[in-house]
Amino acid sequence: MWRTRATAACVICQSLANSSYGMKRKSPLQNLHLVSRSIHRPCYPSSKFQRPPLRISIQLFSSLNRLPLRKTKLLNVKYGYQSHRNFWLARLASRLLKLRYLILGSAVGGGYTAKKTYDQWKDMMPDLDEYKWIVPDFIWELDEHIDFEKLIKALPDADDLAKLLPDFDKIGESFTSLKGFFSPGSPGETAFRATDQGYDNDKQYKKVSDKEKIDQLQEELLRTQLKYQRMLERLEKENKELRKLVLQRDDKGIHQRKLKKSLIDMYSEVLDILSDYDASYNTQDHLPRVVVVGDQSAGKTSVLEMIAQARIFPRGSGEMMTRSPVKVTLSEGPHHVALFKDSSREFDLTKEEDLAALRNEIEIRMRNSVKEGCTVSTETISLSVKGPGLQRMVLVDLPGVISTVTSGMAPDTKETIFSISKAYMQNPNAIILCIQDGSVDAERSIVTDLVSQMDPQGKRTIFVLTKVDLAEKNVASPSRIQQIIEGKLFPMKALGYFAVVTGKGNSSESIESIKEYEEEFFQNSKLLKTCMLKAHQVTTKNLSLAVSDCFWKMVRESVEQQADAFKATRFNLETEWKNNYPRLRELDRNELFEKAKNEILDEVISLTQVTPKHWEEILQKTLWERVSTHVIENIYLPAAQTMNSGTFNTTVDIKLKQWTDKQLPNKAVEVAWETLQEEFSRFMTEQKGKEHDDIFDKLKQAVKEESIKRHKWNERAEDSLRVIQHNALEDRSISDKQQWDAAIHFMEETLQSRLKDTESVIEDMVGPDWKKRWLYWIGRTKEQNIRNETKNELEKLIKCNEEHAAYLANDEVTTVRKNLEARGITVDPCLIKDTWHQIYRRYFLKTALNHCNLCRRGFYYYQRHFVDSELECNDIVLFWRIQRMLAITANTLRQQLTNTEVRRLEKNVKEVLEDFAEDNEKKVKLLTGKRVQLAEDLKKVREIQEKLEAFIEALHQEK
Repeated sequence: MWRTRATAACVICQSLANSSYGMKRKSPLQNLHLVSRSIHRPCYPSSKFQRPPLRISIQLFSSLNRLPLRKTKLLNVKYGYQSHRNFWLARLASRLLKLRYLILGSAVGGGYTAKKTYDQWKDMMPDLDEYKWIVPDFIWELDEHIDFEKLIKALPDADDLAKLLPDFDKIGESFTSLKGFFSPGSPGETAFRATDQGYDNDKQYKKVSDKEKIDQLQEELLRTQLKYQRMLERLEKENKELRKLVLQRDDKGIHQRKLKKSLIDMYSEVLDILSDYDASYNTQDHLPRVVVVGDQSAGKTSVLEMIAQARIFPRGSGEMMTRSPVKVTLSEGPHHVALFKDSSREFDLTKEEDLAALRNEIEIRMRNSVKEGCTVSTETISLSVKGPGLQRMVLVDLPGVISTVTSGMAPDTKETIFSISKAYMQNPNAIILCIQDGSVDAERSIVTDLVSQMDPQGKRTIFVLTKVDLAEKNVASPSRIQQIIEGKLFPMKALGYFAVVTGKGNSSESIESIKEYEEEFFQNSKLLKTCMLKAHQVTTKNLSLAVSDCFWKMVRESVEQQADAFKATRFNLETEWKNNYPRLRELDRNELFEKAKNEILDEVISLTQVTPKHWEEILQKTLWERVSTHVIENIYLPAAQTMNSGTFNTTVDIKLKQWTDKQLPNKAVEVAWETLQEEFSRFMTEQKGKEHDDIFDKLKQAVKEESIKRHKWNERAEDSLRVIQHNALEDRSISDKQQWDAAIHFMEETLQSRLKDTESVIEDMVGPDWKKRWLYWIGRTKEQNIRNETKNELEKLIKCNEEHAAYLANDEVTTVRKNLEARGITVDPCLIKDTWHQIYRRYFLKTALNHCNLCRRGFYYYQRHFVDSELECNDIVLFWRIQRMLAITANTLRQQLTNTEVRRLEKNVKEVLEDFAEDNEKKVKLLTGKRVQLAEDLKKVREIQEKLEAFIEALHQEK
């Protein structure tokens, strides 16, 4: 019996010595700051994401008197009545023994708890390796002067604590000596009965207060977390200011930071080049970027603005604002600024007017990128945001996924948004930031199904629940929010889950006020207090850190593989070029355009090398072809019908004056402009032997047409030309016989040309003559026979009266008609008049040519003003005046061309070329062909490979 009780006592002591003081786990505070641990994947056998059960150690921050006692089953002891003799001795011994073991147990437990508390608080300290660069170098050299190992050795270890434990063998011997007290009827029975009753009371008290202690410890844990969260925020704020000062300094001692700053910019440049690369190679989308997707109005843009720490995007109530992908490159910098890839203007994000201008510019670019008849665009807007403390990454904000096409949208808007989202998400290295609105029912989400299709295993998806404040207020069951966060309500899996608050819904809120509201909400949120959410799963700050870590991890894993792929592509393209174009230099589209530009400008300069004689001959010939009909029909023929020379000269002067005032200068300018166009076109289109490259033909034609379209002749040229022409036509003085003969020759050529045209018209009217009918077996039509008979009658009329006027009288028309009817030919009077016009015209031209022959010797009479001579050669003087006017006009136009218009045309050509140089679509349209595309691909692949290699080298240096 004594041995049994001694054994029971040993069991009690061993239970006290070996009891666990709480399960060891890392503090939630650790998880709050070591954000990279928030990106985790469950390692459970089931496929669905399961959150591990919450385990809270009550002993984590508790004192010794709150340590829970392990329940031990005491041996059954039978108590009976004992006489009051010697009971005080047993009571005294039992109390002394109890006091001794309480002291020993407190010593052992206190030492062990101190050691354990030290280890736990040591593990709870945040990892500040990322901020080593802030601490001056001499701090890291303190270990050379102070021996920290001695200090560490001075701390108690496990062996020292073991020495503090009591000798349980001696305790067993003491229990053996007191064995008699535990026998029935012994004096110690009453004492142990009292002790057992006290233990029962303590057990009942502990059952009542366990729940209260758990609540108190949870509140204490949250207070500690918030305390250290505020402490870290203060340190990070100081760190942000220090970063700003460091980045503003010179190059001394900050090469590492400059490398980090430029690293993301280098990577962003590679992505910009890839966005323009030919999609047929299927390589441009294999580099990582963070793709932000979500339902419309789910808060995608707000989350991105919180990460960028500025309200940079246009916003509207319920209206689709993101109409095209926006690539945002975040990087560190001394000033919080934003700028576009194709612009040098910096927007200061600390000024409200610059923020408004930036939002307006983004909205304008989006609307300009949308083609007519569409709602969204695939064209990417590239924006860079720099500032102190920003996490380095590249994000792409996509248009929100919609379920219904509303009025004002294109019918294919929904499908277009789906195709854009899939195009970005199908990149195997893209990180998908899935945004879900927490204020609406989870069943209404569209984007989760889309994301689960593109990333079914959730290896590169981060789920973000926005508007958690509204969700907590509106959702009846908070556990539903927990299910949403853990992904249990969706078929999709994710790499990490986060909950954020993006403001109160007021578009005028600042980023600072939103951050304060978010922190205040989560401090008081039941979701965090009841441990439905972990501390590292909340706030956009933790989200930003997690996304940045995941982004750079993905970059380091994939960038070298992509560089190798481009290296192989470059080799293939270079081999193809060597085989197809071995003697040609590799010129891309821009270089070819510059070469064509120089050729076109050289050809424009060639216009100045045209001789004056060539200009004047072309101008004079073209101008006479343009005005000869008017001169013959409206001036010469009407004047020639007059009876005397005075009337002839008067009619000529009047008609020449009217012609000069109204038509002649304008016609002359038109002729000059057309001549310039013809010469310019001749230089542009003529081939230059082996040096001619037909790849430029379309470009030259487009430049020629656009330049001619823009060119306008000097408006004052007509006024000065009118005066010159009027003075030239007023002159009637032929100075020598050479000019007289030249005028006769000019008149003969003109009249012969007109006579030839008239003969051709008459032949068409009357049909072929007898020779052609016999030789070519061609007959006349009925109408031609009628006209032939009419012609014969009219010729008889002219032979009868060689002085006949130019028009037939009515009685003459009647006579001709009756004569034809007498032969059985019915003729319309209009046909008779038409035929007469051509017959008389031929007769007149032949008569005028005969008169020219007579006037060849008439220069002598002209000098004497045809006094005492029947010969009058006023028509020769008219043609001399016309010929002289043509020569003077051609000379004047040639001077305007060479001195003014050619230079203005050259200026227009330069402007057109500059406009074409800025229009990439125009260059792609005008410079086409396999050779151009191959050279273009070679240039881009080389550029991408070089930038990737430079980026990889910088990435290795940063490591």
